[in-house]
Amino acid sequence: MPDFDVDFCMNRRDEVIRYVTQKYGKSNVGQIVTMHQLKARSCVRDVARALGMSPADGNKVATLVPEPIQGKSPPLAKAIEDEPRLKELYDGPYRELLDIAMTLEGLNRHAGTHAAGVVIGEKPLWEYVPCFRPAGQESETIATQFNMNDVEKVGLVKFDFLGLKTLTVIKTAVDLIDAERERAGGEKLDIALIPLDDAAVYAMISRADVTGVFQLESSGFRDLLKKLKPDCFEDIVAAGALYRPGPIEGGMVDDFVECKHGRKQVEYAHPGLEPILRDTYGVIVYQEQVMQISSVLAGYSLGQADLLRRAMGKKKPEVMAKEKVGFLLGAQARLVDARIAEGVFDLMAKFAGYGFNRSHSAAYGLITYQTAYLKHHFPVEFFAGLLTCHKDKTEEIVKCIAEARAQGIRVLRPDVNESDADFTVILDEEVADEPKRGRRKATGEVKAVALAPANKAIRFGLAAVKGVGEGAVEVIRAARAAGGPFLSLTDFCQRVDTRKVNRKVMEALVKAGAFDGIAAARKVSRAKMFLAIGPAVDSAAASQRERDSGQTSLLSLLGGGSAGAPPPLVEDVYLEGEEWTPKQLLAFEKESLGFYISGHPLDRFSRELRRFANATTANYSERGGRAEVILGGVVSDYQERPIKNGTGKYAFFKLEDQQGQIEFHVASAKLEMFRDVLTKGDPLLVTGTVDVPYGDSENPRERLRFVDAKLLTSIRAERSTMMDVRLNADLLNGDQLVALERLLRQFPGGCRTRLRLEIPQRSEAVFDLGDEFNVAASDELLAKLEQVFGDRVAVLR
Repeated sequence: MPDFDVDFCMNRRDEVIRYVTQKYGKSNVGQIVTMHQLKARSCVRDVARALGMSPADGNKVATLVPEPIQGKSPPLAKAIEDEPRLKELYDGPYRELLDIAMTLEGLNRHAGTHAAGVVIGEKPLWEYVPCFRPAGQESETIATQFNMNDVEKVGLVKFDFLGLKTLTVIKTAVDLIDAERERAGGEKLDIALIPLDDAAVYAMISRADVTGVFQLESSGFRDLLKKLKPDCFEDIVAAGALYRPGPIEGGMVDDFVECKHGRKQVEYAHPGLEPILRDTYGVIVYQEQVMQISSVLAGYSLGQADLLRRAMGKKKPEVMAKEKVGFLLGAQARLVDARIAEGVFDLMAKFAGYGFNRSHSAAYGLITYQTAYLKHHFPVEFFAGLLTCHKDKTEEIVKCIAEARAQGIRVLRPDVNESDADFTVILDEEVADEPKRGRRKATGEVKAVALAPANKAIRFGLAAVKGVGEGAVEVIRAARAAGGPFLSLTDFCQRVDTRKVNRKVMEALVKAGAFDGIAAARKVSRAKMFLAIGPAVDSAAASQRERDSGQTSLLSLLGGGSAGAPPPLVEDVYLEGEEWTPKQLLAFEKESLGFYISGHPLDRFSRELRRFANATTANYSERGGRAEVILGGVVSDYQERPIKNGTGKYAFFKLEDQQGQIEFHVASAKLEMFRDVLTKGDPLLVTGTVDVPYGDSENPRERLRFVDAKLLTSIRAERSTMMDVRLNADLLNGDQLVALERLLRQFPGGCRTRLRLEIPQRSEAVFDLGDEFNVAASDELLAKLEQVFGDRVAVLR
């Protein structure tokens, strides 16, 4: 039986399953079983628990088993052989545990259900196959006890209801567009009715400006687009079918491009082929074309044509020889020249193995065009949709933010007074007038504004902050809707349910910058807001205890206030403490968001990067295969793995810059030499060579082979001969001068110091300080100077 793959918006997949269950009957619709095996680590823990060992003992052994690589765990026997510490435990007190675990490893542990598979029958499913009710879903659904292959053999129709993220991106973007249009009294956008001949959209695709556009983002596809220069929808459909290993290696792509641009004449072996191959410039691209050709030239029925297509796809010599005889006889009956018929059959046989299903390519091509259309005409809403749907993928978020900023779209930090759960489109406060902060409206309502493209920005969603769950976001939104903007941290704590928005949530929000608007109104730093969390929580708790105990404030006793009025504003208590350095502030952003939003650690090294780097994570592949590239970045996701033969370890990590991330592979020979540098956490200048893509051929992953790394601070220190310190003389006081002298003496070195005292718009006095104030050109010194005097007061030359 055939199976059906259907893509839906990923947020509505459960809705589809409920629909088919209601339509065809709960007994006739079910999910498909998947069996979960006892893998090495989980098996060790399960056996340890069964033997009465403590969880700590089970973990002690399990954590020595190497982590799974691409989802596959190494067998326990192999792990014991390769890992000396595990071998030592096996030779000691844990032999029984590991022997039992090795015996049980690979057996089925428990039953689950297939992530996408659904079967539908004419009668209750238990009349075809044995069924069961999945744990936790006893009243909702049934599942087959046969796996996905076996249910087909008994005649059940299998559907794969797949959640396609791009459909959710489109829906999210359209919802944002419609919300703005509704406020302005305009019509909603019907994405199904957009014109498919928009020249500006095709021009954007032909430039390979396709970050975020469905299917087209890989470097290889970008190269194809630059050559092909699509100018109609059929070109988009064909490009999706052609960009696969078979057509590329078989020369189909080059033939298609050359014929499209008239550099090669389009030739048809027989006049009957022209109407079939005209749209693809004489190249057989789709499986349907093979079927049409066999029907037109050899008189095949559509059923026979489909059997021929399948035979060609499998490329079995004996089957192909039989089919060729039938094709030539059919062509002869239609008076087609035997040589032409044989040539066409051989051509079909060559391309049929690579041929793609046109209906599939056309459906995906439409999604490609729709995302490109949204990116060109509604870029702010499009990127807001992308960011919302990729909020759990740091790599995608970094790439999207970089692309949005490159297009002049500001992506603003989360804000407790503006953010929803997801990313939203707002009036850009730097371009348009913004409602004054610090005034609470009686209703908390926001006046609707029709936004022009030039004054829109993207506001971060609160749900993108790590540790802030949906429940906490809903509590914050409800409090804001009921009482208007939060005016202080204490006001926030008094109005939200601190059981759901607890101290850890508040710390994550402050670190992410979500209270920066309130901090700016109070003229305090993010570090001060962080220190104010404790007093604010305590104050809110005290107020709650007073309310619970029935106590009344003196103001209420004297008749002040009214029943409907908001409580009086309680100011925050800002404790004394050290200010965060720029490095700390960015590190806290990374911790709470997974990436940097207000800046990047590389920003301080722009001069060094311009001089020594020759690529970024966005353009390294343009230098070609095996080319040596030098990139600046910060290491993340660093991991080490044992080599299979047990002779050492290798490592891989992601290098992140302002444009995105790229994976590096570190060979064993390099690892010992560079481990300390790679794990230090400071910005690096990394050299690598462009490696061949690996993984799934349909969606290859790219990486670089590691060659060398050096701390950017070391490069700057080696080449700096002077530190320029620029201070505002009008704001300088004696204590600051004492602090400056102390810091300069604290970091002695060979770099001269020049002090510039500036009276803004009037004059400047320059002092070359003596050798006793020569300093070491270190990042720590610059950070401490900025703590005392503010950002960018010191520059190394």
